[in-house]
Amino acid sequence: MVLLMAIAFTLALPWFRRGKLEKQLPGPLKKLASFNAFWYTHHLFVIVYILLIVHGYYVYLSKEWYKKTTWMYLAVPVALYACERLIRAFRSSIKTVRVIKAAAYAGNVLNLLMSRPKNFKYKSGQYMFVNCPAVSPFEWHPFSITSAPQDDYLSVHIKSLGDWTKALKGVFSEVTSKPPPVGDMLQSAKSIDFPKIMIDGPYGAPAQDYKKYEVVLLVGLGIGATPMISIIKDIINNMMAKEQAQLNQMEKGSQQEPQGKKETFKTRRAYFYWVTREQGSYDWFKNIMNEIAERDKNKIIELHNYCTSVYEEDDARSALIHMLQSLNHSNNGLDIVSGTRVMSHFAKPNWENVYKQIAMDHPGSNVGKFSPSLSHIKPSSKCIFIPNVPL
Repeated sequence: MVLLMAIAFTLALPWFRRGKLEKQLPGPLKKLASFNAFWYTHHLFVIVYILLIVHGYYVYLSKEWYKKTTWMYLAVPVALYACERLIRAFRSSIKTVRVIKAAAYAGNVLNLLMSRPKNFKYKSGQYMFVNCPAVSPFEWHPFSITSAPQDDYLSVHIKSLGDWTKALKGVFSEVTSKPPPVGDMLQSAKSIDFPKIMIDGPYGAPAQDYKKYEVVLLVGLGIGATPMISIIKDIINNMMAKEQAQLNQMEKGSQQEPQGKKETFKTRRAYFYWVTREQGSYDWFKNIMNEIAERDKNKIIELHNYCTSVYEEDDARSALIHMLQSLNHSNNGLDIVSGTRVMSHFAKPNWENVYKQIAMDHPGSNVGKFSPSLSHIKPSSKCIFIPNVPL
């Protein structure tokens, strides 16, 4: 038991689990510095539990079997763990999905668009577990849902950071890179045989409670913006549905809200700050950002993109870029940095000023802030890039 637990503990250290020692280890041992090694060796706990029961049964401190209680202490957690595994297998077999589209973006991000099971109900901000048998039949990994609850599909954005995510991107890239068969292009796109995907969920997350607040501040850092993307889409959908309901009531000659129905959607204003290091990251959600900017006629959501690998806008080294950016946005309505309708800013946001401005604009309002830890935004080396824009 001590030996097996020592192996699991060693391979759980960050140097092994995050692959930091992969280059230092010789060829046959490189696989030990990986997430897969950590994940599989942690399942040695099954053998440890069996040995623990054997050890407790043959202990010589007591002769009576009912006083050898090791199995009693292990029975409940083992039963709960087994039930959780059985429920996941049952749910994933019922909620079958079909991959409709797979797209790879800059920054090693894979976007999967899947069919939505009939009874799969979720809230924006929640996440689900994803399994790909072609990569590993046993591994399940959690990912935030980037589609909105009103969409008839499910969407996730997966960044390749570890063994499993890199392998997943590899199997889908292999399929999409094959030349389509001769014939109708639309039929060829539908006939692509994507690897099988299974899902389990949805599972709750703190961000799903955004509807309780009149004003929300959403902060996304890199790929951590995925739950916020679903939320801002949901806000637009809810506000448009509410406006349509009010128009229907006016057409019927009634301007009063129906009695006895409590309003669950309280959000009236939202601020979204997306902070990323690379310009290519904007491709991940370019279509979604353009869609929101186009549909948001009443300016309910204020969108802000920040690229931290560029000097601040008032710095002389980025003055030319900012001038071209402002000129192109005023003439064409597009930002040359992100390629979207949303104007991009440079460096990191001044959070103190952001908080002050929101407090001044919404005195007395209940403001909810949803974000990962802001301490993850670290200073990085600055660089200047030349935007691809006709001069």
